[in-house]
Amino acid sequence: MSAASRLGRSWSLHDLRVRAILYQVLLVAVVGLVAWFLIYNTAQNLEQRNIASGFAFLKREAGFAIGETTLVSYNAADTYLRALTVGVLNTFRVSLIGVVAATLLGTLIGLARLSHNWLLSKLATGYVELIRNVPLLVQLFFWYVLITENLPGPRQALAPLPGVFLSNRGIALPVLHAHPAHAWMAAAFIAGAIGTWWLARWGGRRQALTGQPFPSLAAGSALVLGLPLAVFLAAGAPLHIELPRLQGFNFSGGMTLTPEFAALLGGLTIYTAAFIAEIVRAGVLAVDRGQFEAAYALGLRPRRAMRLVVLPQALRVIVPPMTSQFLNLTKNSSLAVAIGYPDLVSIANTTMNQTGQAIEGIAIIMAVYLTISLTISAFMNSYNRRIALKGARAK
Repeated sequence: MSAASRLGRSWSLHDLRVRAILYQVLLVAVVGLVAWFLIYNTAQNLEQRNIASGFAFLKREAGFAIGETTLVSYNAADTYLRALTVGVLNTFRVSLIGVVAATLLGTLIGLARLSHNWLLSKLATGYVELIRNVPLLVQLFFWYVLITENLPGPRQALAPLPGVFLSNRGIALPVLHAHPAHAWMAAAFIAGAIGTWWLARWGGRRQALTGQPFPSLAAGSALVLGLPLAVFLAAGAPLHIELPRLQGFNFSGGMTLTPEFAALLGGLTIYTAAFIAEIVRAGVLAVDRGQFEAAYALGLRPRRAMRLVVLPQALRVIVPPMTSQFLNLTKNSSLAVAIGYPDLVSIANTTMNQTGQAIEGIAIIMAVYLTISLTISAFMNSYNRRIALKGARAK
């Protein structure tokens, strides 16, 4: 058979590899054609309506106020870029606090569902079933209405704790006055956390070699808490707390969480915690019952068995779906526009209404959420690889 005949047969459509390449080429061509059509059509429509494209509008004066500017200063004379920056930081703020709070609450509820206490287990089950089956937007409206319509005014504010006041204007909390020693305390805390990490690794290697456990938790707690406390005492215990006080028709001093922020944070935390609880419960149940029995046979108490034997193994099951819940919480924060919290979506909507730059505004929103999601995924995937079994990692 000639070389030309062999070449013709090798490129026959009956060959699966040839068809696979052909299908991919056709798919790329179709995607490119659709993309070209969308871009061309958009450019034509913008030109017909005399709408300028580009991001030059970000340097123009915004001309609108933002009610929630805790992290950076802002006024109506600032640019659209600074206004969008405020929105991004507000989204970061509620998402970061929400992730931490939902993780802690969800873990406690998930473990409560596994409790042998019948009442505690049923209460946790009822919480999960109720919260998971009510839409998040409805829950946000519920918490917002509860704060703004059902709480009393500032003059009759509820005081569940000294210095804490609940009213329809938000939640007033005490705040610590800044002092130069506080920065050194933060540095001592970071140093303690690094020392705790090193001690945990050293203790693990020591136990693997000698079989003797090292009290890493107690030593780490002493470092994390003891070093900042030592700095605090050495600086003369600078502790001045400013309490909120009623002045006129509202509270002054301290720190106030607005109704919008409180409702959004509470709704996101409570809703996401219900899903995290089921993830934690499933992760613990995925650990073989023999692991519990082996831990008890070694003389470990139930709490130590859960912390030292069961949870480290359950983490390998918990972490991947937990990543999805962190991403969902961050993206669900965009529902803030429904209750008036000025997050990225809310401020971007105002910007688009004033400038007409809808495509650029949507592109900014998509880019920010994509960046946040990829960052969370990268961090959680890195942690998941670190706790994975060596055999599973090799595969």
